[in-house]
Amino acid sequence: MSKAAELAALIGSQTALSNRNLIINGAMQVAQRGTSSTGQGASDLFLVDRFHLNTNGNSAGRFTVTQESDGPSGIPNSLKLACTTADTSIAASERFFIEQRLEGQDCQRFKKGTSDAEAITVSFYVKGNAAATYVVGIYDSDNSRQIGAQFSVTTSWSRVSVTFPADTGGSALDDDNAESLSLRFYLHAGSTYTGGTLQTAWDAAVNNEQVGGGTTSFFDSTSRTFFVTGVQLEVGEQATPFEHRSYADELARCQRYYVENTVCSSQADMDGANYMSARGFFPVSMRAVPTISNMTIQAQGNMNAGATINSTQASTESVSLFSLASGAGNTFVYYNFDASAEL
Repeated sequence: MSKAAELAALIGSQTALSNRNLIINGAMQVAQRGTSSTGQGASDLFLVDRFHLNTNGNSAGRFTVTQESDGPSGIPNSLKLACTTADTSIAASERFFIEQRLEGQDCQRFKKGTSDAEAITVSFYVKGNAAATYVVGIYDSDNSRQIGAQFSVTTSWSRVSVTFPADTGGSALDDDNAESLSLRFYLHAGSTYTGGTLQTAWDAAVNNEQVGGGTTSFFDSTSRTFFVTGVQLEVGEQATPFEHRSYADELARCQRYYVENTVCSSQADMDGANYMSARGFFPVSMRAVPTISNMTIQAQGNMNAGATINSTQASTESVSLFSLASGAGNTFVYYNFDASAEL
C-alpha cells in the first residue's frame, strides 16, 4: 500500500485525527479540588477532575483517594483508591463505581440508536496491590440501556482494551448538554447488582446484570488498592494510542464543569450602609448555569467586619455577588467562590 493510501485509510478510520478521546482528564492531570481526601465512602465526591466517585452511601467501607505521581511510561499521573475500612458483610443495595458522565452533544459520533451505529472502544491503564477482577461498563441514560465487560488487575501497570459493539437499539442520543452516556468502573456491589449474569450485549438496563458475579470487592481488605489512568473512549473497534493533551487544554475542558477558588473584586465610596457588588467571569463558558458555593469575603479599606454575601446571580459566563456592608470612605472587597456545573 502506498503512503497516500495508508494516510487515506487512517483518516477514513479516524485514527489519524485529534480529539479522538471523549474522556476529559483521562491522564489524571487536573485536580482542582486537591490531591488527597481521606475517610471517604459515605457520600459521592470528585477529587481528580471529571471522575465522579459514586458510592450511594450504603457501604461501611471507607477509602482514601489521591492523585498520584505514578503511572505507566509517558503518563506520569494516576487516580489511586486505597481501602481504609473493609466491608466484608455486603448488603444487597451496596454499590461503588468511578464514572465520567458525557454530554449528549459530544456523543453524536457514535450514531447510537441508529442503523449506522458505531462500535465504542474503551482503553485504560490499571494496577493494584494484588490480582483482582472488576467491571467496566457504559450506561445510556437517554434510553436506560447498558453493557459491561470484566477486566483484570495485576500488581503491574497493564493496558486494558474493551470494544463494545454498535448499538442500534433505543433512540438516538439527545443532542444537548445533559448526560447521555456514562463510562463506569464498578469496584464493589451487593446482590442487587451482582445477582444476575453480567450484561455483555446492549440491552435494557437490569440492575442485577450491571456487575454480575465473579468480581472482586474493593472493600474486601484494608490492603486493597486500585490505580487507573490513561482512560480513553473512542469510535471504532480498535484502541488507538492514548491521546495526550496539554495541561492547559485539559484544564480548560475541566473548567467547563468546575472552577475552584475564583476571585472577583468590588470598590465603592461608602457612607453608612451600602450594597457592595462584584462580577466575576469564568475562565471558559460553563456547561450550564453553575451552583455557587464556598463564598467568602476578604475586605480591605473601610468596610466593617461581619459583612456577608446576601445573594448571587449567575450565568454560564459570569457570576455577580451582592453583600450589605457598612463603613465610611473608599473600600475594596474581594470575593472568593467555587462554581460547579457538573453533570
